[in-house]
Amino acid sequence: MGYDFNTIEKKWQRYWEENGTFNVDVSEEKEKFYCLEMFPYPSGALHMGHLRNYSIGDMLARFLRMKGYNVLHPMGFDAFGLPAENAAIKYGTHPNKWTWDNIEHMTKQLKSMGCSYDWRRRVETCNPDYYKWTQWLFLQFYKKGLAYKKKAPVNWCESCSTVLANEQVINDGHCWRCGTPVVKKNLEQWFLRITDYAQELLDSLDELKGWPERVKIMQRNWIGRSEGVRLSFKVSGKDIEIETFTTRIDTIFGVTFVALAVEHPLVEEIIKASPNGKEVEKFVKEHKAAPAETRGENAEKLGVDTGLRAINPVNGEEVPIWIANYILMEYGTGAIMGVPAHDQRDFEFARSYGIPIKVVINPKSGEKLDGKTMERAFEEDGIQVNSGPFDGMPTEEAKVKMAEWFEENGWGKREVNYRLRDWLISRQRYWGAPIPVVYCESCGIVPVPEDQLPVELPLDVKMKVGRNPLEDHHEWVNTKCPCCGRPAKRETDTMDTFICSSWYFLRFASPWTQEGPFRKEDVNYWMPVDQYIGGIEHACLHLIYARFFTKFLADLGLVNVREPFANLLTQGMVIKDGAKMSKSKGNVVDPDEIIRKYGADTARLFILFAAPPEKDLDWSDRGVEGSHRFLNRVWRLVEENLEELKKASIRRLRMDEIKEKAARDLKRKIHKTIEDVTRDIEVEKQFNTAVARLMELSNALGAFTPKDQDDWVIFREGVEVLLLCLSPVAPHISEELWSLLGNDKLVCETSWPEVDPSALVEEEVNVVLQINGKVRAQLVVPANLDRESLKKRVLEDPQVVKRLEGKEIVKVIVVPNKLVNVVVKN
Repeated sequence: MGYDFNTIEKKWQRYWEENGTFNVDVSEEKEKFYCLEMFPYPSGALHMGHLRNYSIGDMLARFLRMKGYNVLHPMGFDAFGLPAENAAIKYGTHPNKWTWDNIEHMTKQLKSMGCSYDWRRRVETCNPDYYKWTQWLFLQFYKKGLAYKKKAPVNWCESCSTVLANEQVINDGHCWRCGTPVVKKNLEQWFLRITDYAQELLDSLDELKGWPERVKIMQRNWIGRSEGVRLSFKVSGKDIEIETFTTRIDTIFGVTFVALAVEHPLVEEIIKASPNGKEVEKFVKEHKAAPAETRGENAEKLGVDTGLRAINPVNGEEVPIWIANYILMEYGTGAIMGVPAHDQRDFEFARSYGIPIKVVINPKSGEKLDGKTMERAFEEDGIQVNSGPFDGMPTEEAKVKMAEWFEENGWGKREVNYRLRDWLISRQRYWGAPIPVVYCESCGIVPVPEDQLPVELPLDVKMKVGRNPLEDHHEWVNTKCPCCGRPAKRETDTMDTFICSSWYFLRFASPWTQEGPFRKEDVNYWMPVDQYIGGIEHACLHLIYARFFTKFLADLGLVNVREPFANLLTQGMVIKDGAKMSKSKGNVVDPDEIIRKYGADTARLFILFAAPPEKDLDWSDRGVEGSHRFLNRVWRLVEENLEELKKASIRRLRMDEIKEKAARDLKRKIHKTIEDVTRDIEVEKQFNTAVARLMELSNALGAFTPKDQDDWVIFREGVEVLLLCLSPVAPHISEELWSLLGNDKLVCETSWPEVDPSALVEEEVNVVLQINGKVRAQLVVPANLDRESLKKRVLEDPQVVKRLEGKEIVKVIVVPNKLVNVVVKN
């Protein structure tokens, strides 16, 4: 018949869909397994990164079903976001139409891959049935005091015309989505108080045994726990105090200046009080508008002296107050005590502006440092000097004693601080979940009552460049206050799309319910996600946010787990011509074209075979062709022997029933393949080696010539094992050939093959002969001989007798099944 992959793949995709093969429900009879890949943004078409992600997930889901698990494997779409607005403006369409058209197209593509999803459970975050519950969750945060609005300096992307959370500013100050340099603006914004969960987010990373250590390190660094002292410096002659936080209270006697970020709330007050007010104001305006890449510790250290002085509480010394570009509001309090002798950033700043450098810690070696001649800051622990009553004390001891001293004198208090900041969720754009609050002149901020949800996005809007069209939709904006009934206005900001993706995995458990975001009993059956698969670029975005949401929902009593993802697999990128595939680089390979030319099974096989899942995959046209040739060989192996295979008994012969060595060797190869492939998939997650072992089995079957009916029984066993183990990787061809063999049950519904331990016992082994520890030969001997039998067998071997001729044997060292070392005298 020939391998007509196009007809075969469409046939089985249609069958699976019509028969609901992969539909799944709660069942107490089977152990559950929740397998999930990060859901895609409906950008219009799948790319190779998608294809790799979903091939890995689908292979695991199919394997686990065959292992007897009740597998939940759903798919949905992260459907809100700025690209839909940009596309709408560019192509003269509507974000709603553009998004839904893309969702349907990408669903069709995913089905053409043969993915075993329960499509009944598809969710779309832009669907009012979904974002109604996103809004409901916002209201729960609001009720608990974890959602709040405040004026704050925020990250602003001019290109996207919206604010960004700190986590969305990457690569030294660029927008995570478009790469535009980010600037700072002061705006009224909505935040979620994620910092209330900072310590638990940090501590519970230790519980995530199935997560890559690299991801956990990234999250620990992002949360950034530090222990120190919070203290204030009074401004000399003014009723102003500048609050700072330091992890190095041992350097307090070395303070030679105080510096504030340009966005610090006290800056306006300081400008008014400063004798250099105009100069300070100019500097602040200039650096507030500067891209974030020109700020921070790696940028050139720039500042302006305010002419005001701060008083060091420990000694009454007055030091200058500066505004500096390298101080950021995102860290600490947005103000620092400058200790240039013991902080490299402060050192560089002080050297630029001639600020004194005062040494208060000398190295333990006894070297005496001089601030005038130092070439860089001394940031290590040492011995205190110029530190009043703490002189001569080791730094480690001084930190504790000085912190206690501070608290006793009422100058400050010890506390834990975090790099993590509250999550800014307001977005100045249309295509997102509306924030369910209204503003009333009498009642202030009023949450929309839960029974009035969802607050639906109006679809009759006109898209404009750089402007949120909700602001101009007066019929939608103008409403009535739910409390007093007077005129009120809706919030026109929408929520960050990461809000939508912070709980979608819970909705998959019961996407049909209208009584809540999910049914508690369903979520508590399926959660946590047993295997989550996606890109490492979400380590400090989606993964932290999803963990935060899950902990909050657990505190509400809605879920029983506090961590959403038990195991995490972060797949590598797809590389072509030495660079990540992207349209801008012109090195994109279209998945649809590969599927049209070679079939979905070939695409899946190549992706899983070409590299371990966590490594980058180098695209190779020759590799794709090689994968296609392998599937053709499997097809011919079955087709050319089909009649004899169908006549062969499906019973399994025991090893002691098989007479011929070649047949016993094949039986052993079959069961060694089952053992190795199972371990590669289930334990090691090395899918490429699993495919390689199946290729080896295929070669062994192709080289075997059945001579009698027993040989055909063994041959059929090998073919069936090949198809069963291949089916999670290449499901369509496996299903077709399984059916041609006359099997009534689907291959995907057949149990994973089990190893016959007796078939793994080696009949013969290679034993190394050593003479005085040097390898001299290899001998083939029966397996599992005891020490004396092996020693006798080796010493009686003619070539060994010849080598030992004329030599006196001192002793013989035997390692069964491995080596015999004969120690001799010449």
